[in-house]
Amino acid sequence: MITHTRDIVTLWPDTGAPERLVWAGRRYRVTDTPTRLEDMLLDITHPPQVNGWRFQGTDEHGDSSVFDVRTVDGGWELIGIYD
Repeated sequence: MITHTRDIVTLWPDTGAPERLVWAGRRYRVTDTPTRLEDMLLDITHPPQVNGWRFQGTDEHGDSSVFDVRTVDGGWELIGIYD
């Protein structure tokens, strides 16, 4: 199931790709290889300009979700969560 949101999150990049995320008071470690959202839109004739990432994050209890984040006003916005 996907949840759409517009929450501002804290994201720590490592060499450009996300490494950690804090959302709703929970800390997540990136536990897969992040994919640029732009790379996922290559089959679209006129893809929108999106600067973001999709990645799996796992919290300290072992609960995992997939997160879509994008840059906004110098920070990061969570735009989708897949459970």
